[in-house]
Amino acid sequence: MNRENFKSRLGFILISAGCAIGIGNVWKFPYVTGQNGGGFFVLFYLLFLVIVGMPVLTMEFAVGRASRKSIICCYQELQKPGQKWHWHGNLSLIGNYVLMMFYTTVSGWMLSYFYRFVKGEFVGVSTTQVNDAFGGMLADPWGMTFWMAVIVVGGFLVCSLGLQSGVEKISKPMMIGLLLLIVVLAVHSISLEGGMEGLKFYLVPDWSKVQEAGLGNVLIAALNQSFFTLSLGIGSMEIFGSYISKDHTLLGESLRIGVLDTFVAIVSGLIIFPACFAFGIDPGAGPELIFVTLPNVFSGMAGGRFWGSLFFLFMTFASFSTIIAVFENIIACCMDKWNISRKKSCLMNGILLFVLSMPCVLGFNIWSGFEPRGAGTNVLDLEDFIVSNLLLPLGSLLFLLFCTRRYGWGFDNFLAEANTGEGIKFPRAIRAYVTYFIPCLIIIILIMGLI
Repeated sequence: MNRENFKSRLGFILISAGCAIGIGNVWKFPYVTGQNGGGFFVLFYLLFLVIVGMPVLTMEFAVGRASRKSIICCYQELQKPGQKWHWHGNLSLIGNYVLMMFYTTVSGWMLSYFYRFVKGEFVGVSTTQVNDAFGGMLADPWGMTFWMAVIVVGGFLVCSLGLQSGVEKISKPMMIGLLLLIVVLAVHSISLEGGMEGLKFYLVPDWSKVQEAGLGNVLIAALNQSFFTLSLGIGSMEIFGSYISKDHTLLGESLRIGVLDTFVAIVSGLIIFPACFAFGIDPGAGPELIFVTLPNVFSGMAGGRFWGSLFFLFMTFASFSTIIAVFENIIACCMDKWNISRKKSCLMNGILLFVLSMPCVLGFNIWSGFEPRGAGTNVLDLEDFIVSNLLLPLGSLLFLLFCTRRYGWGFDNFLAEANTGEGIKFPRAIRAYVTYFIPCLIIIILIMGLI
């Protein structure tokens, strides 16, 4: 079966960035920032993104480009006879499924709220009514199933058209629209009366807030967020490495994608924190920040229906870009593993992911008595913990070990692949750093996260 390729380099950069840009940036990043002290958390997050995220992302791309295979089969192409690195491929595929088990549901929430704002459901409503709207949505398994199904069907329909005709053709204009929307929304939010206090909380580091949250908690949250926002460790980015040419070095491509991803995460905060402070709302309100806090803000401002519709259109674009990218990885894994057609892989996985997404949907209503991580938790919390605290850091560790150790692919092989083409070279001088320091850091954080 011939390997598909991207039509353009811009397509690769935008789609890879689209995989990285998702609810990790625009849903999770703002409330995690709010819960972990604001400015210092942002600094730690940016630090981890550069010193850990960029090397791991480059390694994922290198494994993909060298093997020309998805995560399920890439190790078989590169590992030495008798080695078992391919077990990580199976673990990564499971990780993609677990990620989508809750991602499809949350993406359905975004699409539902966009539809409701366009209809004008939040015009002139009270705070209580906005709060009740979110609670009512969670309590309605049929409604949540419908919107989740729209996301699943839409994602697999796009992927079924192929890499160039579907994934690239749809994702490129969607990502450009997303970048334009976020700038317009940020300018509007900063201009709100009282918004500058939100900027101060967000961008000015305050050590007392770190002490209040706990330095260890802030560091763990920042590192986990850097993995989550780049979708590192489960092969979601590796697949796009397998589709690109050898014209450009991989560190340069990783940096471009990292800049786009960071831009969206930071500007998302510029939308949310000024709005929170302008309307006297707790920025650490948690996951409901997007669905309770901001609809209250929009319902109380002039032109709220318009701004609310724009915001949730942006949120839908951000989440759906990741859905398409991870679906593509899952589809490619099944095509590589069983040598089946793209359309057959789409149909099979569409049905499977619809079924696998149901526990998250039901966890808010029919199965709400199931509290897997303690009182007040639900199925989504468990799935998020498995992905964010276990599979992403563990998978990143395995990519590091495979690319740096002689009993894996080896640093020289990795370096030769990463530095093929024009652009910024991966420096040999940091070999000891990526071989020993980063793995030790990930192991410590992994243990602390489990504790």
